[in-house]
Amino acid sequence: MSLRNPLARARGHGSAKEGVHHWWMQRLSAIALFFLLPWHIGLFIELGGSDFQVVRAVVADPLNASLLALFVIALFQHARLGLQVVIEDYVGTRATEVALHVLTRFVYLAATVASLLAIIVLAVRAG
Repeated sequence: MSLRNPLARARGHGSAKEGVHHWWMQRLSAIALFFLLPWHIGLFIELGGSDFQVVRAVVADPLNASLLALFVIALFQHARLGLQVVIEDYVGTRATEVALHVLTRFVYLAATVASLLAIIVLAVRAG
């Protein structure tokens, strides 16, 4: 038991100054997804039942490739930020929290890179 005042214990442990940036990044990625998701769903509906050559030709269009890349980046960034909040709120031990943060960053980075490479390969090899 400590006789120190709770305010005295909290001093020096102030804000990490990252909360506002995190909040803004989550909102900006949500706005990007708000506009990109309908386009993405429409593209999937349009390409439904198409053969691989048609899909490859559509992805080769610079506008479609760019919008797909932006969608992938916004999607994985938004998901990573959301999972970061869940980890911070519900994981009890600091070591587990740090390990999960590192793991999620690597997994989301790998997924983003793999998705972007798939888009690039489809776009470049369309000819």
